[in-house]
Amino acid sequence: MKTFIMIICMALMLAVTPVMGAEKIVIDGSTTVGPIAKAFAEYYMKSNPGVNITVSESGSGNGAKSLINGSCQIATMSRLMKQNEYEAAVHSEILPVTHVVAFDGIAVVVHPSNPVKGLTMQQVKSIYLGKIKNWKEVGGPSTPIIIISRDTNSGTYETFETRVLKGEKIAKNCEYVGSNGAIRGRVQSTQGAIGYVGIGFIDNTVKALEVNGVYPTPATAKNGSYPIARPLYMVTKDYPALGTHLFRFINLYLTKKGQEMINEIGFVPVTDY
Repeated sequence: MKTFIMIICMALMLAVTPVMGAEKIVIDGSTTVGPIAKAFAEYYMKSNPGVNITVSESGSGNGAKSLINGSCQIATMSRLMKQNEYEAAVHSEILPVTHVVAFDGIAVVVHPSNPVKGLTMQQVKSIYLGKIKNWKEVGGPSTPIIIISRDTNSGTYETFETRVLKGEKIAKNCEYVGSNGAIRGRVQSTQGAIGYVGIGFIDNTVKALEVNGVYPTPATAKNGSYPIARPLYMVTKDYPALGTHLFRFINLYLTKKGQEMINEIGFVPVTDY
């Protein structure tokens, strides 16, 4: 009995005792989840000298590939892994464990000078399919619409394609860019442009539109009233061992400090202490 109690106590100590020694954690994937990963990394490295955390933003698809080929410990993703990605992971003897770290809304954004206040989901779809070509068709000025999209390797693109386009293909004249920041930059410099970004990327350089009469905010994404909302993920190989730096890092989103950081960035925590 004493031996059993000692084993339990040792396990608890491993879970709460500071981890000693240097360690490197590599994170790769979604540009949407990137700001959360970077904020967590900066905070964790300050609290744990000797731990080196690097964050890359090559897209959700590349994050999954990096996890499967062993070049990262955490894949950040703005969508769930696909069936073929799971199969590739299992083939490589990897069990992906998905952690929902926050919620997000995909905001439809235009140039600040655009007088249009909002669109319906059907209007957004028709614009991206090339059926609506001029802003005057939706109550705006007589200006051609320039559609901007994320690249097809992006989880944000795939969420938009699924939720808004329902699997139909974007018009051939669409411009594709590699990040949320790139879409924001293109829209803020182009009066006729329309794009879509995570709500954490909304600022005063672009104008976010209501969709179906609901403005994209953390609150409307969390309560489900905003129609283009989604979870954000960090994916690990198996569940990290108790007491390791990887375990503590991946669970930051459950702490009060982690929730504060997620709120400050503009996303929605999954819990609220």
